[in-house]
Amino acid sequence: MLKSRKLNLVFLFFSGLMLLFIIAPLTGMFLKTTGSQYVETISDREVLSSIRLTLASSFLATIIFGIAAVPLAYLLARKNFPGRNIINGIVDLPVVIPHSAAGIAILGIVSRGTWLGVAGESIGIQFIGGIAGIILAMSFVSIPFLINAARDGFAAVPEKLEKAALNLGASPWRVFFTVSLPLAKRSVISGLIMMWARGLSEFGAVIIIAYHPMITPVMIWERFTSFGLSYARPVAAVFVVICLAVFILMRSLSKNQQYARN
Repeated sequence: MLKSRKLNLVFLFFSGLMLLFIIAPLTGMFLKTTGSQYVETISDREVLSSIRLTLASSFLATIIFGIAAVPLAYLLARKNFPGRNIINGIVDLPVVIPHSAAGIAILGIVSRGTWLGVAGESIGIQFIGGIAGIILAMSFVSIPFLINAARDGFAAVPEKLEKAALNLGASPWRVFFTVSLPLAKRSVISGLIMMWARGLSEFGAVIIIAYHPMITPVMIWERFTSFGLSYARPVAAVFVVICLAVFILMRSLSKNQQYARN
């Protein structure tokens, strides 16, 4: 009993240190930003436009690429095929490589003269210095969060339920949409939220592809390098508060849906 108490105290101590490590910098940033700075920042049209662009771009990236990511996650969870482990490793690559390198890699396939760049320009889509490029960069660095979460969700669905539905005459499409996806829904939604949240914070890949129009992480960096900490801090504080509020709202809505169904 005494040893167990000592272990709990040690764990509580290190847990407190980790929480302090996360909370202290954010608290310091909020406290060092004055009320007038908050008001001035919220009234700045350039800041508000940047925040709207960041939220919308990350949302579109999540929706557009999430549609293709969920089937891939299902295949990785359910099918045994040669090279599956390699594909799992490839999925995690955007998390491992420096995001500036990710931006360079993406630039190589969307720059003017590449087939994708030419195809985009032919239908009026501009990747370099355009919203489409921002969406592409955000998607590249955030897609592993969705795929990994959805894959784990599908893997947790009992295969016997899917086989039972197939034996009763349901088509594979119907089994997926009425059995597999609903049972893995919680993990899929969690992955979508994490993908959206990760896209919001992207800087390195975006700045290489689209410095303008300016998303908020790029604006924070631009104001810091041009004017100093006192100009960058209020923008960072407001952006963090808004992102945190939207993130908590989305988490709450997803949980309420789960409770309502239960």
